[in-house]
Amino acid sequence: MISIDPGKNSERENYKLLIGTIIPRPIAFVTTLGEGGVVNAAPFSYFNVVSSSPPLISLSIQRRKGELKDTARNILREKEFVVHGVDEENVDEVNETAASLPSWESELKLTKLTLLESDLVKVPGIQESKVRMECRLVQHMPLGDGDEIGADLFIGRIVRFHIDEKVYEKGRIDPHALSPMSRLAGISYARIGEIISMERPE
Repeated sequence: MISIDPGKNSERENYKLLIGTIIPRPIAFVTTLGEGGVVNAAPFSYFNVVSSSPPLISLSIQRRKGELKDTARNILREKEFVVHGVDEENVDEVNETAASLPSWESELKLTKLTLLESDLVKVPGIQESKVRMECRLVQHMPLGDGDEIGADLFIGRIVRFHIDEKVYEKGRIDPHALSPMSRLAGISYARIGEIISMERPE
């Protein structure tokens, strides 16, 4: 067994250990509104459920050399965002939005994805996602070491679910029909794979 002190590692070394061991990670494909109404779109894998009552999700966005990324800046300004599921059918298009573009350009121009209006937030959603969640910002926490901020943690409250009828049945989601993609390390992704069932002990 190898023991490693993260305090003696570089940020990149810790990054490789984290994304290599905490797998698979769900992917949030996030749309936000930039200044001038530009729709920003980007995937993030530091994402998960926080609570079902109220329905909250978490999204952590690393800073780039101390600077906020467009998605983080837009969430802080508008207090709204939309989270989409990433599946086998849309993963290639979603991957295109990971390109680094100026804030005044939409990543969606690199794709064939289709915008559609949301019900309760100003931020539009993406038609090609089987699940999308309209969110309002509940809490923002800058995360860092001393005065140096390395990431921003956002807690969003889901105010509307949109779910494709093909994956929804009697209040439950069919994981096979959803066909979610997950993030591994480097340029690797994973499909859902084999599903096993296990009863909890009483």
